[in-house]
Amino acid sequence: MSRPYKLSALEGKIIAIDGPAGSGKSTTAKMLAARLGFIYLDTGAMYRAVTLFALENGVSPEDARALEAIASRVTIEFKTEADVNQVFLNGLDVTEAIRSPEVTSAVSPVSAHAGVREAMVARQREMARKGGVVAEGRDTTSVVFPDADIKVYLEASLQERARRRLIDFSRQGINSTLEEQMELLARRDDYDSGRSNSPLTRTRDSVLVDTTNLNIEEQVDKIIKLIQARFIKK
Repeated sequence: MSRPYKLSALEGKIIAIDGPAGSGKSTTAKMLAARLGFIYLDTGAMYRAVTLFALENGVSPEDARALEAIASRVTIEFKTEADVNQVFLNGLDVTEAIRSPEVTSAVSPVSAHAGVREAMVARQREMARKGGVVAEGRDTTSVVFPDADIKVYLEASLQERARRRLIDFSRQGINSTLEEQMELLARRDDYDSGRSNSPLTRTRDSVLVDTTNLNIEEQVDKIIKLIQARFIKK
């Protein structure tokens, strides 16, 4: 794929993408990273991996001390095979397992614990130490990478986000309804934006992109234009 920009101008840059569940963060960040030749860092997947480990080992999402210990000792790695981004937890491929309804329901309370977030943020910053990263998650612009070179906040209507989540679950063979997903997402929005530690918020220097009526290619193109305007000399 041809790139309408000079990669040398982007060397060492960090692009952070934030926003609520279902706004298009993951898919947009993956495609953007591929087009830029950057590393894709899915911070949310790291919290999901911790949550999966906790659930599989009988640890309550409310047990802060046990969760902090898990976050500090588990090994989380990202690999790309045939253009597919994979997540490994202690050497095991958990790419699909971390997207289960059980993990989805428990990840917000798990990620709300200060000790868990501190451990994950330290790892995320180390992964992005050399730059050349597209990072996405619910506090990447505000907490993890407050000095990111480009900050983007994606949003979409609740109904559209629920529709996307329903499609994801359908692909996994999971039955649900639009109304159920709208209720779950609204509840998660309230939880994520209201928590005391690293709440979901749009920073003043983040560029807002409403993805309600955009497909993935259009979302990525918008961000590419932001990058061109800021870093690429005509």
